[in-house]
This record gives sequence, C-alpha cells and structure tokens, in this order.
Amino acid sequence: MLRRAAQAGSQLLARSRTAQLQQQRFLNVHEYQGAEIMSQYGINVPPGIPVFKVDEVPAAAEKMKDENGEVVVKSQILAGGRGLGKFTSGLQGGVHICKASEAKDLAAKMLGGTLVTKQTGAKGKPVNTLYIANKMKLKREMYFAILLDRSTAGPVMIGCSEGGTSIEDLAEKFPDKIVKIPIDIRTGITDEQAMQMVEGLKVATDKKAAAEQIKGLYRLFVEKDCTMVEVNPLAETDTEVVAADAKLGFDDNAAFRQQELFAMRDESQEDPREVAAGKYDLNYIGLDGSIGCMVNGAGLAMATMDIIKLRGGSPANFLDVGGNASEDQVVAAFKILTSDPQVKAILVNIFGGIMRCDVIASGIVNAAKQVGVKVPLIVRLEGTNVERGKEILATSGMNLISANDLDDAAAKAVASIA
Repeated sequence: MLRRAAQAGSQLLARSRTAQLQQQRFLNVHEYQGAEIMSQYGINVPPGIPVFKVDEVPAAAEKMKDENGEVVVKSQILAGGRGLGKFTSGLQGGVHICKASEAKDLAAKMLGGTLVTKQTGAKGKPVNTLYIANKMKLKREMYFAILLDRSTAGPVMIGCSEGGTSIEDLAEKFPDKIVKIPIDIRTGITDEQAMQMVEGLKVATDKKAAAEQIKGLYRLFVEKDCTMVEVNPLAETDTEVVAADAKLGFDDNAAFRQQELFAMRDESQEDPREVAAGKYDLNYIGLDGSIGCMVNGAGLAMATMDIIKLRGGSPANFLDVGGNASEDQVVAAFKILTSDPQVKAILVNIFGGIMRCDVIASGIVNAAKQVGVKVPLIVRLEGTNVERGKEILATSGMNLISANDLDDAAAKAVASIA
C-alpha cells in the first residue's frame, strides 16, 4: 500500500512539473515575500533582510552575519536553479556565501544584472532585489509540498525525507520515500494527518511542534488561495523544523479578495507582452514563432495555431480576444502583436457569434492607423455582420490579404513570409 501511495505521489509530482512548463495564470512571489507571508502563520523561516540598493547591503549583512562573520546573498528572481545560474556579465551563481565585509562588492555585481538559469530561458530574469540571509546550520533537508490534485478533487500533501535537490530524481530513485496524503477540503487537515506527514519526513526533533508547522502551511494554502506551497528544503536544525526555501503560487481568480497579496506582484519578472495583455483582459501567451495570431475563442485559437504548424509555419503567440471584445481591446491586441520584433506576419481569424465582425474590422483599421502594420496581414472573417466587416476593410485603403477559410488563411500566412 505504501509503495502504491509513493508511486502515485511520484506521478503527481511529474504531472505538476509538466504543468509548470506551460504558461500559468497565477501569482508568484519572491523568496523574501514568501518568508514574510509564512511567518504570519507561525512558520519558522530563516532570518533575512531584502535590499534594493547596494548602499543598503552593509547594514543588512552586519545584522545577518553568523559567528564566523558570514552571510548568504541570494538573487531574487521568479525562477528556480538560482544557485547554478549565471549572470550575463559572467558572474557564476545567483546565491553566494561570503564574509559580511565582502557582501557590498558582491551585491554590486548582482543587483541590476540579469541571471540566467535552467528555468528562465536564454534571456534570463532581472535581479532587482537581493535577500541577505543568515547562514543557518541545517542538520538535514527534506521536501514538502501542498498541491491541488484532480484525482482526489482537493489538496494533497507530498513529502519526502530527502530534499534540497531535484525531487523528481528522488521520486524516481526512491519511490518508497514519497509520502502522499490527500486532504478533505471540507474538514481540513487533521492532527493525525499532520503527524503522519511528520513521521514520513522522519523528523527527529520535536514532532508535535513539527506537526504544527505542517498545519500552519496548510492554513496558509487555504486562507491565501494558493495553487501551490512547495518547501524545498524543509530543513531540520538541532532544535526545530525550518522552511529554508519555499515557492508559493496564488490563484489569480482570488485577486479580488487578496488585494494586499497581489500588490506584491513583480511585473519586471514577467513577459511585458503578457503584462500589457492582462491590462486589457486579453488572453495572451508569447511563443517563439513568426506568425502573430489574433483569434476569438480559445478553441479556435488552438485550431489556428495547429493549422499554421500543419502548413509549415510557426505561431508567435496565443491570443484570444474573447467573445465580446471592444474596439479598444482589438487595438490593444494589435499593438502587442506589432511590437513583437519576431512577428513577420499577422493572421486574424474571427468567427462572429457574439463577437461582431464589423467591430473587429474597425479595430484592425484603427490599430493600423495608430501603430502601422508593416508586415503582411491576413484576415479571415465569418459570422455576424461579416459583410459589413469586409466592407470596412475593403474601403480602408489597407494592404491586406483576404482568406476564404481557416486553411486558406494559414496557407497564405505561411506563404507571405516564405
């Protein structure tokens, strides 16, 4: 039974990691912000001070240094693999242990730089904040997470008595060490379940206190509308369990009731195109292709991308303007597409049900007047007010390519940049 539970936990971890490879619509916060949030729930976290300017570093380092005069200087970016990352300046590593007296010089090389890790992509992420932390003496490192599990229709706790490194590798090599405990969202976590996790983690210090830490993390998960709470490592000192590093994700749908939390959002860590799209309530995901797409409806958008690939092209984005987009939203969508230097052609594919083709046509014309469209523009309109929409485009004086159907549109888009 334990082996089956462990294997199920391994499979869940694999699915969660696969999902993270895709663009997700949820809020992530920096390590120092996560530590602040966890401390509000009584979770033990390493002492640390965030700094935003190099001149703030000496005072923070002086407060955080250990008996050997050393501190930990951590880059704050919304991506994993910081320790093994590399700055575009050539500096190796986004996390350093150094003497407090050397922290300022090191920080000058890190603040304002761009850190590239295995999770950031080649462009990397800007380092606008450093976390000056106390160098803790950790006896043992474990792994703990709370995720949403579709198979049980609720939260599930996952733990491993090994941690601080790739949990995927551990789950594959040592499946019996993975502990998976589903939680009934209606009753919440029980004392027995918290203690079961503590036993699975093989905690050697105060087990009752450790169980309270587990229960505190679950309260955080529920009350803050989390999509994920991942503590890696969950570490053990001589006396207690400490959340040495954590990754927290929060559901965007809860922004209306978590306003203080969502005020922590760091837009500098996000794709600027997606930030701009979010302000106009557009569903946008940037990709690596050369054909920009503007479509109404997620299903039609996916079909459009598929047919572009089938015809030998590559989509530059997923962009769903929705079923009742205004002309302003259409203009904003065009601005996003035309500002992307990798876009060599734009394909507009609209099926007018709720969305009217004449509104889309007016938006296209106005966008062209405001920002200019210097790449081939292929338009396929069908549905409500389609004749009026085509008339608006025909009399606009724009140089566009009309298409009869989706396949025709995709073929013409690919041919326009061949």
